[in-house]
Amino acid sequence: MSIAQFLDDACTRINDLGWVYYFSPETTAKGEALGLDTFTFYAVGRGGVLGDVEPAVVGAAFGYFKPSIVEFLWNEGKSKVAPRVAARAHMDAAHEYARATFADVVGLEAYCAAAEQVLAFAIANAAAYPLFAGYAAEPLAEDLPARALQLTTVLREYRGCAHLVAVVASGVDPKVAHFARRPEMWGMFGWADDDTPTVTEHDIEALARADELTDELVVAAYATLDEVGRSAILAGLDAMERAVQARAAH
Repeated sequence: MSIAQFLDDACTRINDLGWVYYFSPETTAKGEALGLDTFTFYAVGRGGVLGDVEPAVVGAAFGYFKPSIVEFLWNEGKSKVAPRVAARAHMDAAHEYARATFADVVGLEAYCAAAEQVLAFAIANAAAYPLFAGYAAEPLAEDLPARALQLTTVLREYRGCAHLVAVVASGVDPKVAHFARRPEMWGMFGWADDDTPTVTEHDIEALARADELTDELVVAAYATLDEVGRSAILAGLDAMERAVQARAAH
């Protein structure tokens, strides 16, 4: 498998798996214990690694949300919970989800070792990726299930930051990029029908260039893996995905 094929496979699945706990019962309960609803906990929990900053800073890091919804959720959340406290609680919820879901998953030790190798390179080259840097600065869980999901979430933020940089560098407004790629999630990100942008052929071509640039930005980190490491990543993702599916089936 070429590095390009590996990136396409692994990063797509890391993206999907890295946020699997966001709206889980564990996360909802953790937020409610802090007096936060699901979406407010998401905003102050995910953005909380940045510290007690202004809403515009969080909006810049998130990239694709309507600024007014970020402002509302951030201010509402931090009026009840300090951002760094919320961030750690949000990651604690990920750990609880992982312990409940991945306890019997085999191969997580090799997955974690390979993911940490990628992460070490990424941390050393984190310029322009503040949200990733904030996530990466948090201590890793000791147990394998929680550690595996935390690493997946952090690597998701790594590529997410790289992609946002690539989108902007390719000349596409993130708002346009979001609508072009995820129109079904337009409202979930705070946008209304009258906010809908026009997506041009130029935008589509520029987004394709942004995808290529994203791979160029992250390839060096993943290229630190040999075939054994790549196989460990893919096997770990396979196993965790099966566990998530089994949980959903029950």
